[in-house]
Amino acid sequence: MARLTRHQQQELTHERLLVAGRSVFLRRGYLAATVEEIASEAGYTRGALYKHFGGKEGLWQSIVEARARTHLELLGAALDRATSRDDLVAALDPSAIVSDGEATRWTAAAAEHLAAVTGHPRQAEPLADLQRRLDDALTALLTQHCGRLGIQPAVPLARLVVVLGALGGGLALRRVLDPSVDTGTVTADLLALALPAAVKA
Repeated sequence: MARLTRHQQQELTHERLLVAGRSVFLRRGYLAATVEEIASEAGYTRGALYKHFGGKEGLWQSIVEARARTHLELLGAALDRATSRDDLVAALDPSAIVSDGEATRWTAAAAEHLAAVTGHPRQAEPLADLQRRLDDALTALLTQHCGRLGIQPAVPLARLVVVLGALGGGLALRRVLDPSVDTGTVTADLLALALPAAVKA
């Protein structure tokens, strides 16, 4: 078996730390997760984590960005397949994600992280920057597909995107407290107002 090059070794270490970070953050939450535990699970020392990510905060940011890219790609594909307003609304419904156990645990960890960085602008800014980039990308997607499908939004799409982001995270946390909450209906009611069906003549 051929030996890995230095670059390949670094990539492998990077990926193993990301995988271990996701696992530990899901299992322990953001606040309880430690650099030592993550590094140990990946099979490295804490020095490797600091070298690749600068610490727990940098690792978290890298994982969040990767998750966000994946989510945006999946949503973009779903919107590409939409042939009607109902298809578009279904693609935007976060209830499928909310009902997923892993996503719900991740939302709880993300809430811990948000609380931890509140009041610390240097730590909060990378997260705020990522959120702005995601909002801009989703607004562009919705603008494209609403135009393609002849949908006339009742509110500016940039504002709707902010509401949808807050709604998805909020519903996930609400489901942790009360699994009986019908998140699908809540979302459908909101989207019915924001993206009304065309009135037939």
